[in-house]
Amino acid sequence: MALLSGTNANRQAYRPRGACAMTMPEKNPGHDGQGPTPLGGIRLGVGVSVQESALEFSFSSSSGPGGQNVNRRSTKVRLRINLDDLPLRPAAARRLRTIAASQITDAGDLVLTCDNSRSQRANKEECINRLRELVARAMVAPKPRRATKPSRGSVERRLKAKRVQSDRKSRRKPNIDD
Repeated sequence: MALLSGTNANRQAYRPRGACAMTMPEKNPGHDGQGPTPLGGIRLGVGVSVQESALEFSFSSSSGPGGQNVNRRSTKVRLRINLDDLPLRPAAARRLRTIAASQITDAGDLVLTCDNSRSQRANKEECINRLRELVARAMVAPKPRRATKPSRGSVERRLKAKRVQSDRKSRRKPNIDD
């Protein structure tokens, strides 16, 4: 790594274009569940992280605003992940299959697409956030429904409405007493 010339206050390490410095979050229990994990994976929720290699990203040209730039840049992001690669409990995996049924292929891959932003990086982050939201929704077990008994008033109103409707229809019939 070469250093740029200048005073000590202005010296910076040379970093080639495209390289980035990634900081790892500290191991604290109050971590929000987002961002990279210490092992290089991506956190999707509490206790759920997936290796970045399990996420398959593909990029294509986006539609919408952007002028001529939209024809030159591949900003649309498609995220594909096999549901078997997600470390979810069986009940949560079933709920995820129900919640995202229209986004799951026959092969069992969950496909999320985002082209809201003009930036590929922002669209990629948006896809990961959508995956986080789906996983969070799937991890919440629905409250069990308790059977309830209809109130006496509602039963009486229903029976009274049936009698009124019956009387109304019986008055339509011709009277044949002759």
